[in-house]
Amino acid sequence: MNKQKLIVLTGPTAVGKSKLSIELAGKIGGEIISADSMQVYKYMNIGTDKITKEKMGGIPHHLIDFLDPKEDFNVFMFQKLVKEAVLDISSRGKIPILVGGTGFYIQAVLYDIDFTETDEDDSIRRELEERVRIEGTSGIYEELKSVDPESALLIHENNSKRVIRALEYYMKTGRKISEHNKEQSEKVSPYDFYYFVLTDDREVLYSRIDKRVDDMIKNGLVDEVKALGRMNIPKTATSMQSLGYREIFGYLDGEYDLERAVYLIKRNTRHFAKRQLTWFRREKDVRWIDKSAFGRDDNLILEEILRIYENE
Repeated sequence: MNKQKLIVLTGPTAVGKSKLSIELAGKIGGEIISADSMQVYKYMNIGTDKITKEKMGGIPHHLIDFLDPKEDFNVFMFQKLVKEAVLDISSRGKIPILVGGTGFYIQAVLYDIDFTETDEDDSIRRELEERVRIEGTSGIYEELKSVDPESALLIHENNSKRVIRALEYYMKTGRKISEHNKEQSEKVSPYDFYYFVLTDDREVLYSRIDKRVDDMIKNGLVDEVKALGRMNIPKTATSMQSLGYREIFGYLDGEYDLERAVYLIKRNTRHFAKRQLTWFRREKDVRWIDKSAFGRDDNLILEEILRIYENE
C-alpha cells in the first residue's frame, strides 16, 4: 500500500524556514501546513513573525491565523487539523509540506501518536490549574523536574499547559510522559516522509534572533500587545504564554523597562532555540541541513533538499 507523501521542514526559530519552504513548494507543487503553535492565533502577527499574504508567493498556507487568542490550542487539535489538511492537499494532487518549529507537534503527526486521555477524570488537572493560578508555575515545574527530569528539560517553566499535562500524566499513571512519548515515537509512521532540519552556526542563529526581535519592536510589537490587552484575554490563556508577548506584558505592567523587556525576549528566544535543537537531535529519521555548509545560499540548500526528495 502506497503511503501518503509528506515533507517536514523544521529547525530552530529564525533559521529561515519560511522563505525556503515557499521556494520548495513552488518547485514541487506543494502547499504549506504551519507547525507553529502560536501562528494559529488571530491578531498575533508581529510577535509570532506570521507570514503575510504578500510573502506567501501564491502558495496556499494552512493552520495560520484562524483561532481567537482566548481559545486554547493543543497537540490533539493540531494532529486532527493536520490530518484533515493533508487529505485535502493530497486530494488535489499537491504535496503537503509541514513547516514550523514545534517539534512535539511534528512528532505527533509523523508517528500518529495516541493522546487518548487515561480516563475522563479531569480533577487532577483542575487542581493543578488552580495551583498555577494562585502560585504560578514554578512550584509544579519543580515537582515535574523531580519525577520526570527528561520532560522538564524539554518544557519551558512558563508553558503551564504542558507542565500541567506532564505532571497530570505522572500523577494518574505513575509513569513518565517522556517514556510514553518515546514509546509512541517508535511507532511506524503512516507517512512516506522526508524530515529536514535546518540548522546554522550558533553565533549566526543568535544574531538572526536578535535582529528579528529588534525588527519586531520597530514594527510595533508593543502596540500589538497593548491591543491584545484591551481584548481582556486571560493571562493564563495559551496564547499569552507566547514568547515576546509575556515579556512585553511585563513591561506594560511596570515590572521593568522596555530595554529589559527586549533583553528578556532575546535571551528567552535563544534558550528556546537551544531546546528546539535538543528536541530534534533526539528524533529519528532526521536529515540535517547545515546552512553554513552551503554558504547560506538558499538556492544550493533548495537543490540539496530536492536532490534528496527526488532520488532517495
